[in-house]
Amino acid sequence: MAALLAYLAAPRLTLTGMGMLAVAAALSYDNPVSTSIWVLIVPLALLAINLLAAIITNPRIHQRGGLLVFHVCLLAIVALVAVGRLIHLEAHLELNDGEAFSAQNLIDIRRGPWHPGGIDKVRFVQGPWTVAYRPGMVRGLTHSTLKVADERGRWQEKVIGDDRPLVVNGYRFYSSFNKGFAAVLTWQPDIGNAVTGTINMPAYPLYDFRQTNRWQPDNGEEIRFWLQLDTGLTSKHAWTLAPQNSQGTLIVKTATDRVELAEGERLRLPGGWLRYDRLSSWMGYKIFYEPTIHWLFIVAVIGVLGLSVHFWSRFASPADNEQQVNAGVKRLERLI
Repeated sequence: MAALLAYLAAPRLTLTGMGMLAVAAALSYDNPVSTSIWVLIVPLALLAINLLAAIITNPRIHQRGGLLVFHVCLLAIVALVAVGRLIHLEAHLELNDGEAFSAQNLIDIRRGPWHPGGIDKVRFVQGPWTVAYRPGMVRGLTHSTLKVADERGRWQEKVIGDDRPLVVNGYRFYSSFNKGFAAVLTWQPDIGNAVTGTINMPAYPLYDFRQTNRWQPDNGEEIRFWLQLDTGLTSKHAWTLAPQNSQGTLIVKTATDRVELAEGERLRLPGGWLRYDRLSSWMGYKIFYEPTIHWLFIVAVIGVLGLSVHFWSRFASPADNEQQVNAGVKRLERLI
């Protein structure tokens, strides 16, 4: 058993684990879907075993209180990082004004194999939002208003942004740079019931010159849309992007016609009537779930304190310092 622990605590195994971790970090950069989570977990597990064996077998570690605390915290950090990767979730979301959150609308989902779930229990509704811009089109603070349901089913308003998340059941919702406008349309087919929905345009003002999209009704020809916006956009002065204070004219293009529609106007098309109800908007969100982050901070602080105590005790003991100096001089004399 002692021989096995000595082998597991060997520095060469540490170097192997660090090399594997470096390769895994490069492969996992930006968390690509094509890279398995186990690429990171395996080297982290190897380093955890190596560090635990070193703590057990090395008396210079387990016989010195401050140094022992530091190494135990280092082991805990490695374990927490591995657990965090196994249970984490990252995703993106686009919500229209007045739309309720649904886990089915998540996109770019990346989750660990041990993720506990529960995001489907989150309940909130998108409200109005604003984004402040400084001169030169420098994006400032985002204020996104949400109506959030508490445990008793009561609705409360919360304002979040890029640095002020909505935290529900451990999930953190941050607003992102991705936001834009949408056209609320009603399609009344010649046969059947009317259908109302939204057509989201590309992100604004990133693609202010390309506010286009297309849609094809059942048994009809494809319809192309172009949204002409009046938002007060300027790059010379500070301004605030506020969809509720914006106007938009919807240009509808078919194979033969090009028609401009104001809000409330409708157009006869092959197969039915199309009505432009109103201008709406959508907001993009980044979603994170990794509850180990707070524990990582606490453990890291304790580890730094343990290492500080260790060095303080070494430097504060003149006898130990003199003994170390004498030992160093003797080693130097042998070398000479």
